[in-house]
Amino acid sequence: MTDAVVVESVPDLDERPIRPSRLLFSTAWRQHRTKIGLGITLLIVGIAVIGQLYTPYPPDQGVENLFPFAQPSSDAWLGTDALGRDVLSRFLAGGVSVLVLAGLSTAIGMVLGVAVGLTAAYSRGKLDDVLMRSMDVLLSLPQIVFALVLAATVGPELWLLVLAVGLTTMPRAARVTRGASVEVVEKDFVRAAEAIGLPRRRILFSEVLPNITSPLIVETSLRMTFNVAVVAGLSFLGFGLQPPAADWGLMINENRNGLTIQPWPVLLPVLAIALLTIGTSLVGDGISRAAIGIERGRSASE
Repeated sequence: MTDAVVVESVPDLDERPIRPSRLLFSTAWRQHRTKIGLGITLLIVGIAVIGQLYTPYPPDQGVENLFPFAQPSSDAWLGTDALGRDVLSRFLAGGVSVLVLAGLSTAIGMVLGVAVGLTAAYSRGKLDDVLMRSMDVLLSLPQIVFALVLAATVGPELWLLVLAVGLTTMPRAARVTRGASVEVVEKDFVRAAEAIGLPRRRILFSEVLPNITSPLIVETSLRMTFNVAVVAGLSFLGFGLQPPAADWGLMINENRNGLTIQPWPVLLPVLAIALLTIGTSLVGDGISRAAIGIERGRSASE
């Protein structure tokens, strides 16, 4: 009597195009643009997070014996702003608000967009059309204009700013998610999950979502880049933190009239915002190139 040989079924790796995050990030890290971008981003984030603990003066109070728009001196290394407050102190204390508001709005937009995109790709039919045409309507509204309309209706509330930027981020995330998911939902492992009766939510988040992480990571970095600029722009227009709070966008607005007299109150936040957007953009570009390289390698091996 021969012994029965039990052969376990092995999943078809080519059929299930899982791109591990570790492989994606390790491939991206080999590119110089990713290292440079990450270094710039960590520098600006470090200044914003740690710098507020080392402000020479209270950022909302004037410097004694110094006038508005005073030039750099031993009392104020970068001079004073339009109200006689220390520029360096306000700069060190003003970055957290931009990072937090941009981060929250990006997170909200990505979560909502991923949920809508997954649902549309899996459902198809009329629900797909309704969801994506709704996203097209939101996509047609510029972020700043949409935020200004809400702010004019409700008022300059921080939660409203985050919600407005998050809602205008959602359709872009939804389009990327749907485009990446359409092919995945047709794979055999998704059909097998349906056959054994797994609920739709579990199929979407345990079977489909892990296979589209690469484009979502790239999209998140790009959305963060744009949202930093949008949040700073809204703060400049007076719809973010209100005076006397320290905020990079607010600093530009408060001191723009004295640019030719004392440029540091404007140049510092402008440079910080520019470097932050450049850094996140380089990181996103590096991850995008890594994802494309992995996809090409996978296609060549098939």
